[in-house]
Amino acid sequence: MARIWAGTDIGKTHHHCVVLDAEGRRLLSRKVLNDEPELLALLADVLALDDDVAWAVDVADGMAALWINILLNHGQELVYIPGLAVNRAAAGYRGTGKTDAKDATVIADQARMRRDLAVLRPDGEQAVELRILTGRRADLNADRTRRINRLRGQLTSIFPALERVLDPGNVGPLVLLAGYQTPAALRRTGRARLTTWLRNRKVRGAEALAAAAVEAAERQYTTLPGEKIAAQVIHALAKEVMSLNEQITEIDKLIAARFREHELAEVITSMPGIGPLLGAEFVAATAGDMSRFGTPDRLASLAGVAPVPRDSGQVSGNLHRPRRYHRGLQRVFYTSALISIRSCEESRRFYERKRAEGKRHTQAVLALARRRVNVLWALIRDGKSYEPALPVTSAA
Repeated sequence: MARIWAGTDIGKTHHHCVVLDAEGRRLLSRKVLNDEPELLALLADVLALDDDVAWAVDVADGMAALWINILLNHGQELVYIPGLAVNRAAAGYRGTGKTDAKDATVIADQARMRRDLAVLRPDGEQAVELRILTGRRADLNADRTRRINRLRGQLTSIFPALERVLDPGNVGPLVLLAGYQTPAALRRTGRARLTTWLRNRKVRGAEALAAAAVEAAERQYTTLPGEKIAAQVIHALAKEVMSLNEQITEIDKLIAARFREHELAEVITSMPGIGPLLGAEFVAATAGDMSRFGTPDRLASLAGVAPVPRDSGQVSGNLHRPRRYHRGLQRVFYTSALISIRSCEESRRFYERKRAEGKRHTQAVLALARRRVNVLWALIRDGKSYEPALPVTSAA
């Protein structure tokens, strides 16, 4: 057990570190620049107080990455306290004000008293790279969704009939909207010329798309205010979405290639419903190290697929979805469970059994996702690929 505890309140440009002894007395309080020389000096000063020190932080990545890696590279014991837990614990300390020094004190004191905090360990290069790449893909996908919604809004404001028959999430409608945005332009072009124009741009189903667009144009002869400027905005948004689609395609290839180099790639993707992208997101969230969680129950809890009790008084057996969980990890298990219902006979039977028990669709999928946590845990533990159970046949 450590003799002193050092809590660091993480900031973008500066961190604040407070060191406490076993009785909770403050030994050091310092604000330091988030820069290597200053952080190394802080490490040396704390170790000069006592070389048996336990460190704690309230941020586990991003702006805390440099400080965390300095501590881990120097063999220091480091635990993570979520920021929400720090904020709630701070209410039990003297004073109603909030300062970086007080937050750092709370972090150090919680580390001194608690024994259930997550221990931070160094991540492998592949896990870090996949975390960066999957995070970038999530940003691109969010930008794409935002622009598609804006495009729909602009198109509805001048040409609602066309908005109803197009899906800007597909390539063909985007190519069409990059060239034609108004009813008059579509009517002047006509179905035959529009079909040829789309085919020259390698759009699938060009004839059906052209027919739907011209038919929508025949339904509206009114020119609405701002149509000319709105058409320019629609053209720009369509081009932006197409560019984002290309970027997402490229980063998907990069993620898949990097994931296949991971030692657990074959084991993880052997699970029905998990491909390179979901597998990469799983490694990014867990580093592929199941020993960090101890049991599959803890992994399921982190993924938000294990119900938690909310009992009080005479009310018992009141189970709810957890409020705090890793959104990316939940996406891996929930999405893969949905896919496996269509592609795996065992998963489909399990889902149908839960539905027959009276569970709603979402509940049945979550139950399947929870079961898949145990299966994937066992596969990674044993280093074996998934093998579907053979159907049992009765003797004649």
